[in-house]
Amino acid sequence: MKKRFIAILFILLTNMSVAIFAQAEDIMAGDLMLHDLWMKATIGNKPVTGGYLTIHNHGDFDDRLIGVEAAFAGKSEIHQMNMVNDVMQMRPLIDGLALPAGEHVMLEPGGYHLMFMQLKEPIAAETSYSVTLIFDKAGRVPVTLLARDLKDAHSHSH
Repeated sequence: MKKRFIAILFILLTNMSVAIFAQAEDIMAGDLMLHDLWMKATIGNKPVTGGYLTIHNHGDFDDRLIGVEAAFAGKSEIHQMNMVNDVMQMRPLIDGLALPAGEHVMLEPGGYHLMFMQLKEPIAAETSYSVTLIFDKAGRVPVTLLARDLKDAHSHSH
């Protein structure tokens, strides 16, 4: 009887921890679902790093990511990388990033991303960092990005 109780308790606790982890993965902000939030850890005194996530707009109306704030960076922007005449270019999205109704937008290496510049400290792997995402309709949304080692970041799949 005692073994059965312990087994049931173990199963319940395991399922609860999975549910809590899943909740930490997905963040709802109005009609937006944010998930797979992470950033690249830095090596040495590198003054910049990137942040990444996927945004699903489950609503009937478009929204827009218009800003990002982070206490660990002197400057934070939304950027896009793309090829122009066989040269990779990166530029800030002054008007923000469109989030069409019913669609998802991925912020990932080599494409749209959050750019953290003038870092006030090295970004350590396996450490969580607080960031505020600012949306036109969903408003200010506090999130946490987990820093990943560069070798883990390259092998990361969405």
